[in-house]
Amino acid sequence: MPLRPEDIRTVLVVGAGVMGHGIAQVFAMNGYRVRLVDIKDEFLKRALERIRSSLEKFASKGMLRERPEDILARIETTTDLRKAAEGIDYMVEAVPEKLEIKRQVFKTVDEVAPEHAILTTNTSSIPISEIAEATSRPEKVAGMHFFNPPQILKLVEVVRGAKTSDDTVETIVALARRLGKEPVVVRKDVPGFIVNRVMVRILNESCRLVERGVYTIEQVDAALRFKLGFPMGAFELADYIGLDVLVDLSKNMISRGFNMTLCKLFEEMVEKGKLGVKSGEGFYRYPGPGKFLKPSLPPRAAKRVDYIRMVDMGVNEGAWLVENDVAGVEDVDKATVLGLNLPMGVLELGDLIGLDKILASIEAKASETNLPDYRPSSLLKEKVERGETGVSAGRGFHEYRVERMEFAGGAVKARLEGEIGWIMLSRPEARNALTPEMLRGVAEAAATLHSKGARAIILMGEGGVFSAGFDVKRIASTKPQKAWLEIGDAFAKATRTLEELPAAVIAAIDGYALGGGLELALAADIRIASDAASLGQPEINLGFIPGGGGTQRLVKHIGVGRALWLVLTGEMVDAETAEQWGLVADVVPRSLLEFEARLLARKLAEKPPLAVAAAKRVVRAAAEASLAAGLAAEAGMFSALLASEDAKEGVKAFLEKRRAARFRGE
Repeated sequence: MPLRPEDIRTVLVVGAGVMGHGIAQVFAMNGYRVRLVDIKDEFLKRALERIRSSLEKFASKGMLRERPEDILARIETTTDLRKAAEGIDYMVEAVPEKLEIKRQVFKTVDEVAPEHAILTTNTSSIPISEIAEATSRPEKVAGMHFFNPPQILKLVEVVRGAKTSDDTVETIVALARRLGKEPVVVRKDVPGFIVNRVMVRILNESCRLVERGVYTIEQVDAALRFKLGFPMGAFELADYIGLDVLVDLSKNMISRGFNMTLCKLFEEMVEKGKLGVKSGEGFYRYPGPGKFLKPSLPPRAAKRVDYIRMVDMGVNEGAWLVENDVAGVEDVDKATVLGLNLPMGVLELGDLIGLDKILASIEAKASETNLPDYRPSSLLKEKVERGETGVSAGRGFHEYRVERMEFAGGAVKARLEGEIGWIMLSRPEARNALTPEMLRGVAEAAATLHSKGARAIILMGEGGVFSAGFDVKRIASTKPQKAWLEIGDAFAKATRTLEELPAAVIAAIDGYALGGGLELALAADIRIASDAASLGQPEINLGFIPGGGGTQRLVKHIGVGRALWLVLTGEMVDAETAEQWGLVADVVPRSLLEFEARLLARKLAEKPPLAVAAAKRVVRAAAEASLAAGLAAEAGMFSALLASEDAKEGVKAFLEKRRAARFRGE
């Protein structure tokens, strides 16, 4: 009869180090009797001190149902493995990552432990099947991979060996849940399982970029931290793990078929004895051995960094895991969120960036380096070939609710992705030259998207161009006395709608934003540009001046002098100059423009809708009103918002230390 989780009473934990003492604490906190074993009494004494310290911290925060002393009383320690294994129901082994050491532990415990006992390993890289061979019960051997620190992090990878039974897996999954953990089943015994395969790919690709002189350590870590929202940069995480541990982990995986060429910088640091936090110095310096202090990184270091090149192989690895039935899409994303503390799963990240861009990045590396590492997953290629490129397509590794609309006879396209709306100028054959119908279509699309729930809207152009201006043929065919009625009124309607819309509007500028195109972009609340963008007001070269608000809005954004330079010379400025002048808020690599716009829109969509609408109105009014009038308007709006349900929710979430408030626009 298979062992049930409720039948487990006594748990053996072998190894009292960084992971072992934490695992012992987790079991003891959940009512299990624990036998903690190590080779020296001093190791066991240190482990108990760490457990006591951790429990006291939990108690001070009201996180324990018992006194620390009562929990500690359930842990007994010994250096005698054979004696400790007598009568146990369950084992977790957490000794160093050496196969022979682990096999010896399993062999000894297998000889002594009752027949019903399940034996698990906390290994992060060694195949379960190789360990199970040392026992007479391979069907009862599996991986139970906790993450550091085990008493805090929720993820547990439950790893099948070649002969692990379904009953054993079910018992471990149920046990993990009883411990308050989130189990993910790794269906096949592959080196590194899920989390470490993805993590090592990202760290190795980040290291390669520095090794090749493409970016600095600071640029890589700043991009991962400030652009993608990772809790740690690649080199910061490598230091935290321990560079010797990372190198050993990588080599273990590579020796067992993991297709990766290890970045030499990691090995060079180990050779120099710079192991990271544990030695007091790695890629960064720390206050002392074992004393972690988060490295200070300037957000500006992330500018112009193509971080797709850091995460592309991580996404590809996630695809490989799904393709080879190691884990499902949901489990890969769950594991990478909980195990690496990422803001989103690695496959969801791929969907947001665009799987076509991920694939293009990998293929570019393959042609640049000729390394065998860069083999795109067949599943990734198939998805791109089928047009399942991610969020914008409505389907990638996940499915997304996308509603598509057309306006102005298809010259303006719109789509709704949850709370994010997109408006696309769609005359690529004419470089998205504007017409009165298109301008009215933009206004209608913006109003429609907002009415359907969009809290942030992105305005872009198709074909690598925002808009080269108003259609000159239409200007030529318009009678001067009707120009304002036919053209000016359409501009006024579009720009006024964008400015007054109670939702944030982002103009994402690629290629040309000239003449009327720039005038339309100036009505957005925030403008970002690709590094291939060019902006200007060339109307004077045709014998007239901007007629869609350019002479007025330019002054408010960049001042009289620079506005006159643009209008009088008719010349273009590049994206970097536009950022320096204040025409755009940020410049990003061209391949990242859509993703950066989506990230910004997601951030803005999380803000309270009433406050967003109020902020737009009051800030824009500041350009027109006197300081006294503006301050009065601000004070009135501030007071009115304080009475809103959104403000009450925001204050409550802050006081309760909730990560995110739930704003409803009320």
